[in-house]
Amino acid sequence: MHNHAHTTKANLSTLYVAAALTLSFALVEAGAGWWSNSLALMSDAGHMLADASALLIASLGAWFAYRQPTNRFSYGLGKAEFIAAFCNGLLMLVVVTGIVYHAVERIFQPLEIRGEIVTSVAFVGLMLNVLVLYLLGHGETDLNRRAAMLHVLGDLLASVAALVSGLVILSTGWVMVDPVLSLIIVTLILFSTFRLLREAVHGLLSGVPLGLSLQSVGIDMAKISGVASVHDLHVWSITSKRIALSAHVVITDISQWPSVLKDLQTMLRQTYGIEHVTLQPETATSFMVFTETKKTYPSKLG
Repeated sequence: MHNHAHTTKANLSTLYVAAALTLSFALVEAGAGWWSNSLALMSDAGHMLADASALLIASLGAWFAYRQPTNRFSYGLGKAEFIAAFCNGLLMLVVVTGIVYHAVERIFQPLEIRGEIVTSVAFVGLMLNVLVLYLLGHGETDLNRRAAMLHVLGDLLASVAALVSGLVILSTGWVMVDPVLSLIIVTLILFSTFRLLREAVHGLLSGVPLGLSLQSVGIDMAKISGVASVHDLHVWSITSKRIALSAHVVITDISQWPSVLKDLQTMLRQTYGIEHVTLQPETATSFMVFTETKKTYPSKLG
């Protein structure tokens, strides 16, 4: 328990540092983009802001995941992670709309851009992304951490695009590359944003965790020795890292329930990472009247 708590604090510290570095440079990059008239820098700053938000959401998610439940919130406050992600996604849609509007405006009305500033700031941003990726890549890896690393990888590509924009402007003077690359960066932001919104809404609606098949879970449960079938199966996310399951289990011999329960819990934990399990045993006789109206997973598939 002590080692686990120490690891959790270390992971949170890494996420906090990564978020602080990313957010700080996003503000610097936005100011440099405004000063140099570079939309590529400003859009990259928007992407880095999305990354900083993602890192903070990961931090909050990890923090909430280890809060103790209360009398009013018996599951804890893990759903706040999904609410924060949803709000962040909506905010980024507003940012993206502004970037697209100004990019189209720049295509029809190009402005002089200071390529040397764009190149210098973009290079520093690229180095920062490499540093953040290095920090996130060391230590215990969980779902939030992997999601944060994907965001930083996307931002690293955006920094490369801004760097290319500055170099092209310095060497050729072709300022049109700036709004064009800005639209490419926007595509990266939209991809991350829609995925974030999808996962947030899915979690808020208590959907079956993405990447997990309800049918597969039911079939594997029904394969356990002593289980006749499974019905009223529900799987949902308490947090992005904590999955809950409830089900009615029809068993052939009620006296075997303690050993069947243990086998089911072990299988669900080892195969699917589901530890919060609530199971209700039923005998085959009491279940017969419900077989035509409930979704069941029989032990023998015909």
